Amino acid sequence: MSGRSGASTQWTRVEHGFGPLFDARSRVLFLGTMASPKSREAGFFYMHPRNRFWPIMDALFADPHDPDDKVGATRATRRAFALRHRFALWDTVESCEILGASDASIRNVVPSDLTPIIRGSQIRHIYPCGTKAMQLYERLCRPLLLGDGIDLPVTALPSTSPAYASKTLADLIGIYRSRIDMSDFV
Repeated sequence: MSGRSGASTQWTRVEHGFGPLFDARSRVLFLGTMASPKSREAGFFYMHPRNRFWPIMDALFADPHDPDDKVGATRATRRAFALRHRFALWDTVESCEILGASDASIRNVVPSDLTPIIRGSQIRHIYPCGTKAMQLYERLCRPLLLGDGIDLPVTALPSTSPAYASKTLADLIGIYRSRIDMSDFV
């Protein structure tokens, strides 16, 4: 979820700053690493204006026959869109040390506890967004879930961060479309 813009050379201990987004109807969980500075400032997920997460979600889930079914630009519209389309959002990291907004620099991690989200919803599949999110999920979060008797399918997705611009928005939409099991939402 983070990018390299405004990267600092100082290690900073950061707390996530806001909780997960889910409800009892949520069917899939999209997992990032740690909320970016812009997201922590806004108190919501993927709020950096160049992050491509929300345009991807709009392309995949918005009803083309309903002009009101759009992601929008605010925390409220994005929250409503996610819940309406039955996806949950959270991050693998509750707190960590980080250099600026660089996911690659994350160290001394306190992992997020995913069990309450899974147990409080209908989540059937977990989608870590980015290599670092997948690594942290496998190393820190999955063992906690397995210890709680939870073993769900997991599919890695590419990062939507502006720091990882090797893929175009169209490329990312295609990859997400090919990897997300839409039957999980039914």
